[in-house]
Amino acid sequence: MPSLAGAIFLWSGACAAPGPAPDWEAIRAELARRVAADQELRLNTPSNEPEIMDWFLRLEAVDADNRAWLTGVVDAHGWPAISRVGAQGAHDAWLLAQHADGDPDFQERCLKLLRKAAASGEADGKDLAYLEDRVAVARGREQIYGTQFHLVDGVMVPRPIADPKRVDERRAKVGLGTLEKYAEQIREVYGK
Repeated sequence: MPSLAGAIFLWSGACAAPGPAPDWEAIRAELARRVAADQELRLNTPSNEPEIMDWFLRLEAVDADNRAWLTGVVDAHGWPAISRVGAQGAHDAWLLAQHADGDPDFQERCLKLLRKAAASGEADGKDLAYLEDRVAVARGREQIYGTQFHLVDGVMVPRPIADPKRVDERRAKVGLGTLEKYAEQIREVYGK
């Protein structure tokens, strides 16, 4: 019977060479630090045009650095699952993957790992829903859960959804509220 550490390694789907066990507490702390920087930048979008380009370039740089760092973690150790970095750490790993739009292949790779983690209770189903939709939209497919919106004629609306009549049923299965309620929240945040 394999050890718990061996079982977790096999579960992760990682192809990392055997070596010393990672310091998951340090990884959790670094995830938290990187998410704090990500959110600080995203929540402080400048309102005047001259500063927007500088802000956008900083955002791209932060996302690229976070993507490179998370790629290293995933390559070496597998997905940062709840049993490794706690629920908040696993959520933080998802957020970095969600914002890795500069590399859709990496996002899709993270999605596959996140699916396995969610199926075994090692990731939140809501996080999985958001990444499922993000990858689908990036690949030109209809989203499943209606989490991705865009501006159409001055109003925030969901991007195309597969089988829209059953979207609330799918959302409920992963712990999300109705699409109508979510759309209201999106419009409150974006003012449209």
